Amino acid sequence: MSHSQILSDGLAERFAVQQRAARRDPNPDRALRERRLVALDRLLRDNAGAIAEAVSRDFGYRSPAETRLLELFPSYEAIRHARRHLQRWMRPQRRAVSLWFQPGRAEVRYQPLGVVGIMVPWNYPIFLAVAPLAAALAAGNRALVKVSEMSPNTAALFATLVAGTFASDELSVVEGDASVAQAFSQLPFDHLLFTGSTAVGHHVMRAAADKLTPVTLELGGKSPAIIGPGLAAGKDFARAVERILIGKCMNAGQTCIAPDYLLLPAGDEQAFIDCARAFVARAYPQLASNSDYSTIIDQRHYARLCAYVDEARASGARVVELAPGAAADPATRRLPPLALLGVGDTQAVMQEEIFGPLLPIRSYRHLDEAIAFVNQRPRPLALYYFDSNAERIDRVLNETVSGGVTINDTILHIAQDDLPFGGVGASGMGRYHGFEGFETFSAKKGVFRQSRLSGIGLFNPPYGRVFKLLTRIIMR
Repeated sequence: MSHSQILSDGLAERFAVQQRAARRDPNPDRALRERRLVALDRLLRDNAGAIAEAVSRDFGYRSPAETRLLELFPSYEAIRHARRHLQRWMRPQRRAVSLWFQPGRAEVRYQPLGVVGIMVPWNYPIFLAVAPLAAALAAGNRALVKVSEMSPNTAALFATLVAGTFASDELSVVEGDASVAQAFSQLPFDHLLFTGSTAVGHHVMRAAADKLTPVTLELGGKSPAIIGPGLAAGKDFARAVERILIGKCMNAGQTCIAPDYLLLPAGDEQAFIDCARAFVARAYPQLASNSDYSTIIDQRHYARLCAYVDEARASGARVVELAPGAAADPATRRLPPLALLGVGDTQAVMQEEIFGPLLPIRSYRHLDEAIAFVNQRPRPLALYYFDSNAERIDRVLNETVSGGVTINDTILHIAQDDLPFGGVGASGMGRYHGFEGFETFSAKKGVFRQSRLSGIGLFNPPYGRVFKLLTRIIMR
């Protein structure tokens, strides 16, 4: 038997264990769902230090403060939100009944789908496992979680913690390389959620299609930031630059909704650079050794980012150091933030999702140009717009399409547990977080309750004079 067949058979058995358990108890009560959510929360809180250390080892170095802020805090919040609203989410929803079917009653009941698969990327290996898990467990499902082979220390720790907390027929963590991920995506899950690159998303969707598995794809792409034409140099402009750089520098830009490129009013380029350098110096002093600045995940991604810079420079772009004097270090994979001005559309940095601390800047003269630039490209996962003018803000919201938006900041829409999160078009499909996550992992069963007082019998055959009179009335 081949190694791949052994892997496939082992995964199939783990799935079968959960599937049998789901069929024995197809609709867990609220108390059991809450106990599972509490157990997940306690697992994270009791091991926060070990988790931060494991994540840092996987990156080469990542600030423990970033792991606590960007992974553990939103994980706690996702679980808290699900627990707080679980009773209301589980309650059947009354729906309207047409006049002709009165006094019957209609409702929607939410039931667990069964076994959910969750495929987790390396960049936020805890939060991007826990956020969908909170929704899946709240909806009453069992779950298999495939963690990334690019974060092996975090994967091993999370697998051990889950195995010590949950029964294998409730929640189980799967480790392994790309061949395991491929076998995982071929399992006949009741729903499969994948977070990762668009390229891999194509493969996942094809594999799921063979089993008619419904999918939620959380992909990425090139999320634009736009500074509106009304923000002249001053406090508002400086704050916009700060928030863009925060979104670009956290986790060294390795965030699926990091601002990927900036659309800037023509003439504001030097003001942007000045503000950006001032912020980086303030936020990351002595960046080459700063303990708050993370490194690039591996040598392949580091080389990819350096190649983007080399191509841009060779094509005539102006490469601006935002932390002057802090050199890129291939030994540690620490890459200081860079602004790239004058980049062309055909350069890789404007074609591919960057996933690093590089910020291409394109200038525009009129807001129409900025909106057209966004709309001529695949629909982004996120969009960020900075302005104080409500009319222009509404115009950008109405005339662009993206998975989500933060106005006058970056990233923060993902942290709002009552907002759906997801992509559109090439940046993904489906939504989760909060109620939308509960809904994604639930079967929505429509129920009609007939009344003893119903007159539906008047429409029974044989179709005589009364039937003809009634149908003339209802079909007016």
